[in-house]
Amino acid sequence: MLLAIDIGNTEIVIGLFKGEQLKQQWRIATKVHKTLDEYGLLFKQFLRGDRPSVVKVSGAIISCVVPALTRVFQNMVERYFGVQAMVVTEKLKTGLTLCTENSKEIGADRIANAAAAYAIYGGPIVIVDLGTATTFCVVSGEGQYLGGAISPGLSLSAEALVNRAAKLPRIEYLKPDVVIGKNTVSSMQSGIFWGYVGLINEIVLRIHEEIGLKTPVIATGGLSGLFAPECPVISNIHSTLTLEGLMIIYKMNRDV
Repeated sequence: MLLAIDIGNTEIVIGLFKGEQLKQQWRIATKVHKTLDEYGLLFKQFLRGDRPSVVKVSGAIISCVVPALTRVFQNMVERYFGVQAMVVTEKLKTGLTLCTENSKEIGADRIANAAAAYAIYGGPIVIVDLGTATTFCVVSGEGQYLGGAISPGLSLSAEALVNRAAKLPRIEYLKPDVVIGKNTVSSMQSGIFWGYVGLINEIVLRIHEEIGLKTPVIATGGLSGLFAPECPVISNIHSTLTLEGLMIIYKMNRDV
């Protein structure tokens, strides 16, 4: 079984693959100060479930955008599962040609998303990941990773608004019934929700103008289900795209 670990700024997503099939997945909060033993025991518990013994892990791959946790998870996987984890960097085979000015700057999660989208859907294609940051990645028909755009995610923007405006409360993230809010909460929900709908649609439209053609757009990330129905530019939601990208990259590099 392959253990795929996507370490984000807010959440860590864990996937367990048998061959190319994602059998199970879990989400936990990202905690920089947890020790490798704390993470190791938690992972052991997930992989045991209601079985008498832990599932046998034959390989592992990590994508991480929190540098302080990369080594922690490498050591944890080796100690608790007896395998050396592959870490996603720009040096691995991905099926893509990275055509940015400095490929080292590309987030591991963005590489995994692009690799999966190109392998599954082909190119040209745009990937929108709605997580801690809202990211846009563009892949050409020839598998060239052309770059993209990064904006603050919904939760970051909402927290900044609450922290800098003393009278504004924290709110639930949902689609409001109306655009014109009748109170502070509904006004904030309207501004945040429809503001991000506008951001997604506008950036994708400008990407299409810049590359000179309209491509499929795949949405992923924790908030994709909230926004995609209101974004006509989005073709499909693929919630497990990052984990599948990790599996694809692992297979490409396993015997290298």
